[in-house]
Amino acid sequence: MARSTGNARLRAARTAAGFRSQQDLVNALARLGVTVGLKQVQRWESSSPPWPYPDARLALQQLLGQTMEQLGFTPPTGIVEPAPPATVLAPPSRSVVRTPNTMQPATAAAEYMAVTRSHRRLYWTVAPATLHPAVTAHAELGDALFPATAGNTRQTLAAALAESHLLAGRIEFFDQRAPERARDTWVRALQAAGEADDPLLGSAVLAHMAFVPGWAGDQPAAAELMIAARTYARRAPASPEFLAWLDAVEAECETRCGNMRAALNLIAHGEDVLAAGGEHSNPEWMDWFSPVRMAAFKGNTQLKAGHLPQARETLLRVLEELPADADKQRPVILGDLGAVEAAAGHPEAAAGYALRALELLERHWYATGMERVRDVRRALAAWQHEQCVRDLDDRLYGWGAVVSALAC
Repeated sequence: MARSTGNARLRAARTAAGFRSQQDLVNALARLGVTVGLKQVQRWESSSPPWPYPDARLALQQLLGQTMEQLGFTPPTGIVEPAPPATVLAPPSRSVVRTPNTMQPATAAAEYMAVTRSHRRLYWTVAPATLHPAVTAHAELGDALFPATAGNTRQTLAAALAESHLLAGRIEFFDQRAPERARDTWVRALQAAGEADDPLLGSAVLAHMAFVPGWAGDQPAAAELMIAARTYARRAPASPEFLAWLDAVEAECETRCGNMRAALNLIAHGEDVLAAGGEHSNPEWMDWFSPVRMAAFKGNTQLKAGHLPQARETLLRVLEELPADADKQRPVILGDLGAVEAAAGHPEAAAGYALRALELLERHWYATGMERVRDVRRALAAWQHEQCVRDLDDRLYGWGAVVSALAC
């Protein structure tokens, strides 16, 4: 029987909202005029949380962006909770979750996990507009099944559910460029990881969440989430690849925030971690990182730091070493190479790389790849009347590219 993890949903939502400790939540509630003690928050995060009084309920929903039920609370018998205030961030496109009438058998978790694994593999080849509805529907099914499970079945289902929400958020962030929606989805993933008592999966979710403020230039918020991600990673055996990936994520956030020295130091540390190796292997669900992906992070950071010869060398090596099925990563690398050549004053080479990226994006749409192509085009503004740039514009604003962008 899995040990109790208390009210993992409230704890996960608190962590995701940036309140690293229970006292932080007490202080935030006080700023809203709601006075509760630390022991009260501890009781809320216990396995049998008491129903908060009305002002506290309203404040919790405002601070954490979820309904009381989503935060792990059960209304007392006979109490009908009014609709949450408009400030609560209800996850978009979520249908009402209906719990099955009977407890699910022990096989339910394995059956659910099998579909989760299939979605994980399909992510690399299926168009996001096609896969995303299936993944979100599968996650909704998991949400409905979860209350009707117990023991090891409940824990296994929670882990699979966390992975499904994590994948849905990855599509929303990287493929559809919907960061706020991705953040809401990843909060649900973190809650499920807490129910599964899987700190490594929780760490992965938190690190993904750091991309949202990191890409927006909010370094303090990204740093807070990375501290939480590293804290969770220390609670479980982590592979060298996982620890290096945390360095790479933080490096990208620092790069986006303009802190190039910090980013390069993090990349160097991640490379050292990979070189040292270790006894622990990657979790099954971590299929998005490898040494060549680490080099891709490095090349982008070198580009943003203005180290053009080094970036060109790194990125060309990555392009050569990418596996054949890296259809999402290859346009990103080509875009970065185009940006290198644009910065070096080579418009024909830059446009050539961008065109190659567009050809791939028309077959396998990836919003992050298109973002890189647009970065190249902006860098070519000084040569916009050159034929090579006009050829790029014809492809960039052709029907295929426009339709793909709208369909994502």
